[in-house]
Amino acid sequence: MILLLLGSGGREHAFAWKLSQSPLLTKLYIAPGNSGTAQCGENVALNPLDFEAIQKFVAEHKVDLVLPGNEDPLVAGIADALGNAGIAVAGPDTYASALEGSKDFAKAFMHRHNIPTAAYKSFSLQTLAEGKQFLSELKPPYVLKADGLAAGKGVIITPDLAEAQTVLDDMLAGGRFGAAGSMVVVEEFLHGIEISCFVVSDGEHWQMLGSAKDYKRIGEGDTGPNTGGMGAISPVPFADEEFMQKVQDRIVLPTLKGLREEGHPFRGFLFVGLMNCGGDPRVIEYNVRMGDPETEAIFPRLNTDMVQLVHAIAHGNLDKVAFSLNPQTAATVFLVSAGYPGEIQKGYPVHLPAPAEGSVYFHAGMAEKDGSIVTNGGRVLAITSLGPDIITAVANSLTTAERVTFEGKTYRRDIGQDLM
Repeated sequence: MILLLLGSGGREHAFAWKLSQSPLLTKLYIAPGNSGTAQCGENVALNPLDFEAIQKFVAEHKVDLVLPGNEDPLVAGIADALGNAGIAVAGPDTYASALEGSKDFAKAFMHRHNIPTAAYKSFSLQTLAEGKQFLSELKPPYVLKADGLAAGKGVIITPDLAEAQTVLDDMLAGGRFGAAGSMVVVEEFLHGIEISCFVVSDGEHWQMLGSAKDYKRIGEGDTGPNTGGMGAISPVPFADEEFMQKVQDRIVLPTLKGLREEGHPFRGFLFVGLMNCGGDPRVIEYNVRMGDPETEAIFPRLNTDMVQLVHAIAHGNLDKVAFSLNPQTAATVFLVSAGYPGEIQKGYPVHLPAPAEGSVYFHAGMAEKDGSIVTNGGRVLAITSLGPDIITAVANSLTTAERVTFEGKTYRRDIGQDLM
């Protein structure tokens, strides 16, 4: 089978790494890819948002299936655009992708289908004064979310009412997040511990892909600004059979059933960001693709053939796929550039020694330049290790993290500490 994978981050390297292990794979193209995906297939200079160019490439190279890795092409409608041209896509349609593309749409969907989530209201520039009043009626801390896509950085949480009202003004009147912030969802703060659960569906059949915990803050002890993710642990210890049954019954099944009822069965990878509130799961957000860095933690545990899996998503035979997860713990630690998530410098050489036994590298913000690998983004490299427990897995990843060198290397050494 010939596949085209869209994206260029650590998640896409993890996908490419897993796809390349399949005996069913004939050829893998990655657009645009990075230095890691180049080890698994052929990088091609295609813009994932240029659907016309992608359609032409698919025809010329006899591609059997297109797999969008990140949210941008999905929310922009690639599944509909290519599907209408008879091209198989392992991803949800435009309507279902609005679960991630619009926080307001997602909250209204959850309300329609009685899916547990935080109380909320949405505001635009025209209702800015009402938004400030609503904030004053909530208990701190205050949660403000840009309605549209903001590269994982569109959520602001503050304990100070005056600051929350200033942030709302900055988002709606000041254009802090551009078009993504033209509407803002203000919601109650959920107390508990976060967990990400992953589901794969072909529109009729579905399977759980496991759980992971992501670490968003740049600083140890969960301090500093939010990032795209500084590390992850999979599975999550408290996600036992009882908790996961609640997730399935109260959230996964109503979500998939609701989309089918609304005429848009979900085909693809569904990420459900949850808060464990005293043993009861409540939805924080949906993503309509695998998470990053959760993918880098889950895929090394997944024994399922990835080519068979993505083919089943697109062709409706997921019930024929055998699922199996390694019971060991995976710990992912991200190495990032100095200054991230703010201003960074690129182009520094990266020295990659052989990883510790049981560890694997997933390239993210890295590129090849004059025969060398250099930094090319904020999040540079994910290191994932397997172990019999969190302590061992994290220790293995940190050992490897110490060996990697590049100018300004930064990483958290406390990934998984709160779960130990």
